[in-house]
Amino acid sequence: MRVNVLLSLLLTFAVCGVAAAESPAVPDWDQWRGPQRTGAVPGDSWPASLEGLVEMWSVDLGKGYPGPIVTESLVFVVETVDRKTVAARALSREDGAEVWKTTWGGSGSVPFFAASNGDWVRSTPAWDGKTLYVGDMNEKLLALAGDSGEIRWTVDFPALYKTKIPDFGFASSPLLDGEFLYVQAANSIVKLNATTGKPIWRSLAGTSKMSESGAFSSPVIETLAGVRQLVVMKRGGLFGVSLEDGTELWSQPVPNFRGMNILTPVIEGDRIFTSPYKNGAFLYEVTRSGEGFKVDEVWTHKATGYMSTPVEIDGFVYMHLSNGRLSCLEIATGEERWRTENLGKYWSMAWQGDKILALDSGGELLLVRANPEGFELLDRKSATSREAWAHLAVRGNEVFVRDLTSIRAFRWSLVD
Repeated sequence: MRVNVLLSLLLTFAVCGVAAAESPAVPDWDQWRGPQRTGAVPGDSWPASLEGLVEMWSVDLGKGYPGPIVTESLVFVVETVDRKTVAARALSREDGAEVWKTTWGGSGSVPFFAASNGDWVRSTPAWDGKTLYVGDMNEKLLALAGDSGEIRWTVDFPALYKTKIPDFGFASSPLLDGEFLYVQAANSIVKLNATTGKPIWRSLAGTSKMSESGAFSSPVIETLAGVRQLVVMKRGGLFGVSLEDGTELWSQPVPNFRGMNILTPVIEGDRIFTSPYKNGAFLYEVTRSGEGFKVDEVWTHKATGYMSTPVEIDGFVYMHLSNGRLSCLEIATGEERWRTENLGKYWSMAWQGDKILALDSGGELLLVRANPEGFELLDRKSATSREAWAHLAVRGNEVFVRDLTSIRAFRWSLVD
C-alpha cells in the first residue's frame, strides 16, 4: 500500500511538472473545425514556409472521413473496419502507438448513386477532456471513456424517435457546450445530457423525404442579436434555436439543389454566411423585431461552394468553390476580391493570424496568406499520396492529416 501511495505521489508531481512546463496550455483540437469550431488555431504565429514541417509518424487505418481529435497525450481516430463494424482508436500523440481500440456494429451503406464516395463512417467526434462522443453510419451516438475506450452509453436515434437511418449515415458532427451535447439526428436537432446521454429536448423535427435522408451540415453556437443560440443548417435552410428549451427563434430558407446545404454556418457579428451547392453565396443578418427576431438577406453572389466550409478572417471569407477555385469575398459588401485557378476538388482549412493552412483532397498541404488584395500562395507540400477528405487537425506546432486509409502526424518548426 505504501509503495502504491508513493508511486501515486511521484506521478502527481511529475504530471504537475509537465503541466507547468507546457504553460500556457495548448488547446486541444477537440471537435469539428477545432476548439472554436471556426478553424482558428490559437498560439504562436506560423512561419511563412512549410520547410520546417517534418513527419513524426504514420499509422494505417480503415477507411473513413472523420477528422482526428488531438489532445495533450492522445489522438482519436474513427474508421470503418468492414461492412458491419466501426472502430474508434486512441493513439499516442508522441509516436502513434495504439492505446486502445473499441469496435461496434456501426457500419452502413449509401445509395447506389453515391457509391463512388464510399459508405465509410463520416462524423467527426467531439471530446470534453474525459469522454469521446462518436457518431456511426446507423445514426447511433456513443460515449467512450477517453482512458479505456469503454462504452459509457449509446443513443440509437432512429430507434428512439422511430425515424429511418439517413441515406448517407451520420454525416453531421456533434457539438459540445459545457455539460450538454447538440446533435443533428432523427430529422431534427436533439439536446442531450453529455454525462448520461439522456435527451433533454428535440426540435425542428422534419417530416419531408429530404429531411429523412439526413443532415450534411454541423451546428454552431453563436450570439446573434444579443442572444446566445444554436445555429442549425438543415437541408432546406437556416434556423436559430433556443439553447434552453429548443424553441425555434427564427428561420431562413436557403435556395438549394436537392437539399445540398452542406457548409457549417459561418458567423460574423450578427451575420451568417453560407453557400449551397449550385446556388451561389448568401449573407443574412439576424436582428431583433419586438419580442422576436427577423432575418434579412444582405447580399447574394454567384460564387458557389460545395463541401468545403470557408474561413472568415478580418471581415473576409475565403471559400473553396465547387469548381476547385479559391475565392475571397468581402462580408461588408459582397464583393469578390479575387478568384484563383483550380486548386483541387476539396479543401479543409485551419487558420492562424493572417495565414491559412489547407489540406486538399489530393493530400497536399497549402500555406496561403489571408490577403484580400490578392491570392498569395506561400508554400505547398505533399503530406500523403492518398486521397484526404477528412478535416485536418492542428494542435500547437503539430499538424495531423487523416487520409482515406491512414493518419500522419507532422511537427512544425515555428521559426522561419
